[in-house]
Amino acid sequence: MAQPGKSSAKRSKPTYIYSILGTALVLFLLGILGLIVIHAKQLSDYFKESVELQVILRDTAEENDALALRDSIAAAPFAKSAEYVSKAQAAETMKKEMNEDFESLLGYNPLYASIVLIPKAQYVEQDSLKVIEETLQRYSNVREVYYQRTVVNSVIDNMKRIGLVILVLSALMAVVVIVLIDNTIKLAMFSNRFLIKNMQMVGATRWFIVKPFDIRSLINGAISGILAILGLIVLMYFADKQLPGLANLRSYFLIGLLFVGVVLIGMGISLFSAHRAVMKYLKMKLDDLY
Repeated sequence: MAQPGKSSAKRSKPTYIYSILGTALVLFLLGILGLIVIHAKQLSDYFKESVELQVILRDTAEENDALALRDSIAAAPFAKSAEYVSKAQAAETMKKEMNEDFESLLGYNPLYASIVLIPKAQYVEQDSLKVIEETLQRYSNVREVYYQRTVVNSVIDNMKRIGLVILVLSALMAVVVIVLIDNTIKLAMFSNRFLIKNMQMVGATRWFIVKPFDIRSLINGAISGILAILGLIVLMYFADKQLPGLANLRSYFLIGLLFVGVVLIGMGISLFSAHRAVMKYLKMKLDDLY
């Protein structure tokens, strides 16, 4: 005759496996959303840092003064980079673009020397750009500051819309993750309800009953998180194969934080759900377990 304890253990093992796999799948989906958020942030910064401000210099500005101004602008907190473009360099660029020697036609070079400023991503906002423009206009050698306002404003507005959509999706996914993992753990604990009640009936303390289930839930949550991480690594590998430039937009520090977060979320929700389920069965009457 089979012993009840061994039979219960055999039945609970598949349940725990299903629980681990189910939780891992949900964490994997959460991790995918996390990767989207990380790449969206990097992609947003990439587009924002492609914005150029043309600081047009006066004809009276000497080259030494222009280079000093470039260094001053490059050292500003809002600047990612600043490059000096002389009148001759501007003319050569224009000739290549137009495929025509306009200097010979006009008899002179009508272009101005300039400093091409690329601001940091966090400063590519309408208010910040206005402040930067006003700051640069105070320099005596600056004639005007030009950038494509319509294009820049369009980029900023689109990035805000995308950010809002991702925020809403993240909130919905967080709710879905909590509910799905909670239900998965509840189903796993359901098969142990009589074991929990029997331990209580023979006089075991509440902590003695709860402790092994809490420990098991932490271990299962960690395993689920690790499985989800392995799935995310495989996904990133194949994504890089299809989109080679994707790796350049990736912050491995943020990816590392995401992986740690996936494991901690798996452990945290598993512990919370398992502990709550055990306490629920301890409070129930024996007849209510059937």
